[in-house]
Amino acid sequence: MCGIVGYVGRRAAPGLLIEGLKRLEYRGYDSAGIAMSNGHGLETRKAKGKISTLESLVNGNPIHGSVGIAHTRWATHGAPNECNAHPHTDCTNTIAVVHNGIIENFGALRTMLQKQGHTFKSETDTEVLAHLIEAALDGDDPLEDAVIDALNLVQGTYGIAVISSRDPDKIVCARKGSPLLIGLGEGEFYVASDVAAILQHTRQVVYLDDGEMGILTPQGYEVLDLNARRIKKGVSRIDWSLDEIEKGGFDHFMLKEIFEQPQTIQNTMRGRLVIEEGFSKLGGLNLSKEDLQSLDQIIITACGTSWHSGLIGELYIEENARIQTETEYASEFRYRNPIVSDKSLCVVISQSGETADTLAAMREAKRRGAKTLGLVNVVGSTIAREDDGGIYLHAGPEIGVASTKAFTSQVIALALFTLKLARLRNMSVVKGREIAEAMLALPDQIQSILDHAGDVEAIADRFKDATNFLYLGRGYNFPVALEGALKLKEISYIHAEGYPAAEMKHGPIALIDEEMPVVFVAPHDAVFEKVVSNIQEVKARGGKVICITSQRESVLEGMIDHEIRVPQTIDMLYPILTVIPLQLLAYYIAVKRGLNVDQPRNLAKSVTVE
Repeated sequence: MCGIVGYVGRRAAPGLLIEGLKRLEYRGYDSAGIAMSNGHGLETRKAKGKISTLESLVNGNPIHGSVGIAHTRWATHGAPNECNAHPHTDCTNTIAVVHNGIIENFGALRTMLQKQGHTFKSETDTEVLAHLIEAALDGDDPLEDAVIDALNLVQGTYGIAVISSRDPDKIVCARKGSPLLIGLGEGEFYVASDVAAILQHTRQVVYLDDGEMGILTPQGYEVLDLNARRIKKGVSRIDWSLDEIEKGGFDHFMLKEIFEQPQTIQNTMRGRLVIEEGFSKLGGLNLSKEDLQSLDQIIITACGTSWHSGLIGELYIEENARIQTETEYASEFRYRNPIVSDKSLCVVISQSGETADTLAAMREAKRRGAKTLGLVNVVGSTIAREDDGGIYLHAGPEIGVASTKAFTSQVIALALFTLKLARLRNMSVVKGREIAEAMLALPDQIQSILDHAGDVEAIADRFKDATNFLYLGRGYNFPVALEGALKLKEISYIHAEGYPAAEMKHGPIALIDEEMPVVFVAPHDAVFEKVVSNIQEVKARGGKVICITSQRESVLEGMIDHEIRVPQTIDMLYPILTVIPLQLLAYYIAVKRGLNVDQPRNLAKSVTVE
């Protein structure tokens, strides 16, 4: 969601903080701001819009100091403008706060503080934190004591960083439900909501857990709980390289990440496939052979693109391992009364490992006795720390807001898990070997699709001005239709719907006319002939047919307007190939419409609020 970065040390902080914000801009971009403790007081600069606007403001009206905090915002409470931008200050301008999350009782707190004489300048929930800390700051007490007192009144979620001119060489940070980490340097320390902000300066980090607070000074750091008791924390090393979070010559992160997929799915599979045995090795599951064999229910829970991968995983598991499986929206799962037992496994899927609804769903499943398995891409993320076991995707940092490479790595991870589960239960070694060999061929097959990206770009040029799209698929490729429609909506702002192809005649067929592009995901699989009938129905009504298929079919001649060919594979693995042209189609349409595909309006990379 929003992005936080802070620095305490001996170097000039403004340039470091602006640089960190630029690496977090994909998390939020409505507005941005910076606050410095300069030894004489606090200075703040805030601007609506991109980080570049804030940078120009700081260059034109310099700000000084070696202790500071900065923020890039994705609006929740209050419109995106300079007034509502973070940092927020108290009445006396001695305290500055940046905040990710939502203060649920901010209305009651604001009313209480106004009765005490506090004056508010913004519409945000965050501003109450600055005034609460101001009210709690007593005499020469350290800043962290006032922060503890303030947070004990707060209901909701937060990742915060606080500075005060009364404690000028210190940053206090705290976390509940919104990710935060401390970066360790030589005589300097950082706080950030995402490791990308500080990777250029350190690879040594300490992840805060809920209910923990960090205190940073040039002399060192310590971690406390909200009762001021010291906590000993382990130090993690980040293995991502700086090159991985740069564009590498591509125009956008999204395009770079689409083209990385031959390598990223290879990384997800590396060392995990045992070809001769038709088996997979997944050492991090923390589930015994007996645990896996005794499961009678699997619940997959996720949001957005991850939910689409979960739908594919559900089909994988039920068809191959014969275990009842349900894929649930995490936001709905946590608010109903699901049937969960100690024979249930809850698989939670989140690229960031910080998605608020997915994390809450996992905690609810654990509370009800289920084992939990996390599929995440970010080592050290909250889900990765709290699940019972997991499968890391190893896809590298995904910066583009519209997820691409994480989706295909999630599907690969689900295929690996299915292979292990099915072989332990009922799958023959011959069948297992067939799946494993087909998986090994995928990187080269994806590359062959990417080598013909220009063909997809030409189709994008033809349909860039469309106002509606329909995406249709069956079986394993129905979730791909959903994902293709989502990608187009996210970055091009064209209305698009994904449907099972057979459901088209139960409503959506009414929308089809000569102006309606219809994308069929129709590889030559077990349901291909059924999809052909649906193509005929669209063509009879004048729709423009774009067909993703896997081999030349005479039955399609004269029925499709544009064909995109993918290599042949086994039915269950087609989604990993058929989604690639749909990612490219969405990307090229958005670019041709003059849109910023890496920062689509109203969206953020990691949704860490409910």
